[in-house]
Amino acid sequence: MSQRLYLDHAATTPMLLDAREAMRAAIARWANPSSPHAEGRAARAMLEDARRRIATALDWDGEIIFTGGATEAIRIALSRTRCDATIVSAVEHEAVHRAAPDAFFLPVQQDGTVLADALTGRLGALGAKAPLAAIQSVNNETGVCQPLDKLRTIVRKAGGLLFADCAQSAGKMALPDADLISLSAHKFGGPPGVGALLVRDLAVLEPSGGQEKGYRAGTENLPGVVAMAAALEAGRGWVDRAGDLRAHLDGAIEAAGGEVIGKRAPRLATISAYRMPGVAGSAQLIQLDLAGIAVSAGSACSSGTLKTSHVLSAMGWGDKEAGEVIRVSFGPETSRADIYRFIEAWKRIAGDARARAA
Repeated sequence: MSQRLYLDHAATTPMLLDAREAMRAAIARWANPSSPHAEGRAARAMLEDARRRIATALDWDGEIIFTGGATEAIRIALSRTRCDATIVSAVEHEAVHRAAPDAFFLPVQQDGTVLADALTGRLGALGAKAPLAAIQSVNNETGVCQPLDKLRTIVRKAGGLLFADCAQSAGKMALPDADLISLSAHKFGGPPGVGALLVRDLAVLEPSGGQEKGYRAGTENLPGVVAMAAALEAGRGWVDRAGDLRAHLDGAIEAAGGEVIGKRAPRLATISAYRMPGVAGSAQLIQLDLAGIAVSAGSACSSGTLKTSHVLSAMGWGDKEAGEVIRVSFGPETSRADIYRFIEAWKRIAGDARARAA
């Protein structure tokens, strides 16, 4: 039997060797960073060193609040930022929508991007003195990148703050110039269960007491933080290689009768979504899994459900068409041979479906 092929790195990517070794070493020296004794002080020094290393790797000059992952960072940003109203784009991760159930929605174009005029109109209609706009950096289902440079200018002109969910883009592309940013270590080769909220100015957040300068309660996950720093320091040179692989895959899918979701929008090289007309995404997943290939349908956080992707619905896709879409995502070790293998499997499934329909 062929070796398994993992193409679901947007859900989680295996820990990098450097991160595993860093975590192992940190566990051996573990103590509570809040303890006043020598061991605790040594742990605190390790934590602050990792914080500096992460800031350097991300080219970030603001504050870093360590969290249990992107979901917690999102909840902190959307529940404790001082603002008069909140706007979220229609294609945000479900964690954003859950954390801001009363937010005003911002529609997207057919390519999945937020239109600058739509944001301007929404901000004007709200008339809020200090709005918070939650607009992701990269969509987790399609890889579509939002034009945050342009959108940031509009938000700040309205006296507001920009919160960018960078769970998929951190460690793969430069961070946007946002006021708050969420990230998750397991998306770029770090361990699960640790992430961060980057904050330009802590004054915009309501403190909660506890650790992290009083903005996050709970003992810091020192081994996880140290491993996260090591993963970020590994670099992102492999993302450029992923661009060539994705371009080849896009062309092959289209040549075989498939559709590339968000094709005309800027997209992160490591994530793509493809539609196979006439074949349900769930059926594709099963057949690919039997062929030894792991992919997903939409977000891993919701792919176990039967509901239509809210991202594809916001982009104008009908339930049937949206239900025929799968997501393919690359990691540092993904090779051209892996892409060839996936293409052959995809073509076989599509060909069998056409033969049955004939």
